[in-house]
Amino acid sequence: MNGSAFTALDWGDVLFLAEATIRTVLISAIAIAVGSFLGVLLGWILAAGGFAVRSATIGILDIFRSVPLLIQLILFDSFIAIAGYPMAAFWSGTIVLSVYCAALVAMVARAGIENVGRDMQRASRSLGMSYLQTMRFVVWPIGLRTVFPSWIGVSLSIVKDSALVSAIGYVELLRASQILNTKTQESFKIMLLVGLFYFLISYPISRWGDRLERRWKQ
Repeated sequence: MNGSAFTALDWGDVLFLAEATIRTVLISAIAIAVGSFLGVLLGWILAAGGFAVRSATIGILDIFRSVPLLIQLILFDSFIAIAGYPMAAFWSGTIVLSVYCAALVAMVARAGIENVGRDMQRASRSLGMSYLQTMRFVVWPIGLRTVFPSWIGVSLSIVKDSALVSAIGYVELLRASQILNTKTQESFKIMLLVGLFYFLISYPISRWGDRLERRWKQ
């Protein structure tokens, strides 16, 4: 194969990467939002549920936290296809990423809820608050704030792990870079652009987290 088989990197290719960046942001944002909501609920179950419920929940979550995400994506996408319900790569990836995020956030949320002492909870109940009011106005605001940095870490991890969705055909940032590398063979320039786009996604999240944490400490 001679050099004429490849084309030079141009602005159209940069726009292609920018579009793939938007896809990465979209699938990551949905997975983080849904996964965080489910994770907080599961964390509450782990902190407040009975022994049998906690044991069963931990067992299920350990599966999703232990099995590599790439394997989960491929197995889920293959299973729904075999079952006769094929799904677009975007939705398959979103579901698996959301469940994976929920499994990680559940342990973080559990730690935050358990960080609020029993004495504080009893004090709120003695003031006439119901159990749900205590959770809503005391335990969750205080507990979840203490583990907010950990949640930011999970969110950044989901953004990077979204690259694995390319294995089931979703054209996000990493997959787009592979396509362009095959087309242009300018891997160094492409990787620089990909690194820049990932930075533009992750840096605002990190800075937003730092700003909120400083505000809460004032």
